[in-house]
Amino acid sequence: MAGPPTVPRLPPHDLGTPALSVVDMHTGGEPLRIVLAGCPEVVGPTLLAKRRYMRQHLDHVRRRLMFEPRGHRDMYGAVLVPSELPDAHLGVLFLNNEGYSSMCGHAVLALGRFALDFGLVPAPPADAREALVNIHCPCGLVAAFVECEGGRSRGPVRFHSVPAFVLATDFLVDVPGHGKVVVDIAYGGAFYAFVSAEKLGLDVCSAKTRDLVAAASAVTEAVKAQFKINHPDSEDLAFLYGTILTDGKDTYNEEPTTNICVFADEQVDRSPTGSGVTARIALQYHKGLLELNQTRAFKSSATGSVFTGKAVREAKCGDLKAVIVEVSGQAHYTGTASFIVEDDDPLRDGFLLK
Repeated sequence: MAGPPTVPRLPPHDLGTPALSVVDMHTGGEPLRIVLAGCPEVVGPTLLAKRRYMRQHLDHVRRRLMFEPRGHRDMYGAVLVPSELPDAHLGVLFLNNEGYSSMCGHAVLALGRFALDFGLVPAPPADAREALVNIHCPCGLVAAFVECEGGRSRGPVRFHSVPAFVLATDFLVDVPGHGKVVVDIAYGGAFYAFVSAEKLGLDVCSAKTRDLVAAASAVTEAVKAQFKINHPDSEDLAFLYGTILTDGKDTYNEEPTTNICVFADEQVDRSPTGSGVTARIALQYHKGLLELNQTRAFKSSATGSVFTGKAVREAKCGDLKAVIVEVSGQAHYTGTASFIVEDDDPLRDGFLLK
C-alpha cells in the first residue's frame, strides 16, 4: 500500500481564492499569526490609510484567519505591508477578533525575530549580538532589538515604544453591577483603562477568567460611554482598546506585579500585554512611583508569563508629557500553515461563539 505523498500539496479548494500561508508564533502564550502570502494588496498612501482600506475592503481576510474554524475568538494576527517611513524595515497591520489594533507589543516582540530570520532586514555582522528592526505600527515607528547569534535570532527581544502618556488619573466611572469605580486611563500605543481587580471584588491572581472578563468588559463599556478619548496626533488612534485589571501593586517592587488585559471583543491576552506594560509604566512614572531606567516585571495572570519594562527617557506627545518605554519578552515559533476556502462552504469567512 502506497504511503502518503512526500510533496506537500493543498486539498481541493476554490482556485480563484489564493491560499493564505502563515507562520504562527506566540509571545508569553499570546498567539501571533503572520501572513506570508495570499493576502490581496492593501492599498493606501500611509499605514493608517492602509488600515482603513483593509477594514473596508479586505475584512474577510481577518475573519478567515482569526475566526473559527481556522482560528478562535482569542486569535491574533499580523499582515505585513510596505511603510511610507524611510527608516522602517516593514509596516504591519494588527488583526484581532473585533478589528484592527493600533499597537501590539507581543506582536512586535515576535515580529522582531521573524523579520530577522526571514530576511526582512539586512543581515547583521556575524559577530553581532543584537539586530535592529524598525517596525512601523499604526501608532508609529517602534524599534525592536533582537538578540542574535550568527545572523539568526535567539533569546529575548526588546522594543522602544512610541511616546506613552497618561490621559486621566482617578477618574470616577459608574460601572453597572459595581457602582462607582476609580480608574486610570493611559496610552502605550493603544489606550487602556486600568483598575485594581480588588475594587471590583476580584483577585486577579485567582479569580476565574470568565469573571475577570465580565468585570473588565463592564469597565470598558462604562468608560467608553462616560469619557471622551483624545489623541494629540490622530483621530484614528483615539479609542479605548480595553481594560487591564491589576493586583494593585503599583509601588515599585522587585517582585512581579500581575495583570490581565481584556481587549477588543472580550479578547483575553495570554501575555502580560506589551502595549499595556508600556502604558502601565507611563502611569507609574507619572505618579512618581517609578524612576527612569528602573525595571519592573509584569506577570500575566492567565499564563504566568513575564515581560519586563522600564521608562528609558522622557518625551512629548503633542503638549502631553510622555515617556519612551522599553519592554522585553520572549517569542517562540509554533508552526506554519496554509488556509484554503472551498467555494461551496457556507462558513468560508468564519464564525465566533460567545
